[in-house]
Amino acid sequence: MADRQPLLVLFVLGLALLLAMLVSLDTGAMRLPASPWLLLGRAVELPAGDMATARYVLLELRLPRIIAALVVGAGLAVAGAGIQSLFRNPLADPGLIGVASGAAFGAVLMIVGASWLGGQWLQAWSHWLLPLAAFAGGLLATLLVYLIAWQNGRTSTALLLLAGVAINALAGAGTGVLTFLADDYQLRDMTFWSMGSLAKVSWPQLAIITPLTALACLLLTASARGLNALLMGEEVAGHIGFPVVLLRHLVILLATLVIGAAVAVAGVIGFVGLVVPHLGRLLVGSDHRWLLPVCALLGALLLLLADSLARVLAAPAELPIGLLMSLLGAPFFIVLLKRQQRGAGHGLAG
Repeated sequence: MADRQPLLVLFVLGLALLLAMLVSLDTGAMRLPASPWLLLGRAVELPAGDMATARYVLLELRLPRIIAALVVGAGLAVAGAGIQSLFRNPLADPGLIGVASGAAFGAVLMIVGASWLGGQWLQAWSHWLLPLAAFAGGLLATLLVYLIAWQNGRTSTALLLLAGVAINALAGAGTGVLTFLADDYQLRDMTFWSMGSLAKVSWPQLAIITPLTALACLLLTASARGLNALLMGEEVAGHIGFPVVLLRHLVILLATLVIGAAVAVAGVIGFVGLVVPHLGRLLVGSDHRWLLPVCALLGALLLLLADSLARVLAAPAELPIGLLMSLLGAPFFIVLLKRQQRGAGHGLAG
């Protein structure tokens, strides 16, 4: 495929993303005309008393969640493309390695455990402790997957997949037990983590997850040639000189960092890592040198549009973005399965 077509796709996606950001600034329960001018502190047609409120809504509520949608969407999509290449399966999801369910369990454990311990300091620091607990839960789940899959000094992709299924089931069961034990107030708080939302994202949280996600995406993109080699099988990739074991560990580690950071600030948001890489292959093919940047832009655009839609569908209330992504992603996944049945898309190279 000529390089001009992927470059054109990147250019169009970049323009669409910029337009979606401008639209998202004006989307919400409070109407903010000429939002970009508010960002610059310029005068707009608002009563003087409303200017401070408008700028607060824009700078402290909408702008952080827009950036969060870009970071989380891009990270989940790139991680999904990496996981699908590792398992050589376009139907693979980043959640297969257990990090998302582990992160959700960590957050729910902190919500319920804080009241059990009765510590007021836990309640006061919950704004920071909850994301940290979610991130730690995701890392612990991945570590357990590796320990289970470790055999004779090495791990295999098949064992990682099976171990991920087991850890997902275990974390899901633990989350279910804690949900059963939670009171009404805790159940309302747990809805955020189970259905996903960008409403609670803050600037300090973005300062932590943005560099982590950007670094992980850059390292995955730098490994594009190795990911291309994995499409031919691990044995073939090893024979032509790629460090397969190191590459496998790198993909799992970086995907864990991205997904753990995403769940820590936004809860569980499904289907981005599954749907976006497939759409990216339809646009630019399976060459990861182009696929990963396209997935980053496409994932950011998809999640930003979904977040904007979630804000207006039930206004002044707000739909959980994870729920909306499931409603949009599940039909696409069914279509994908039917295509696989008809033999329209075997493997990742088609």
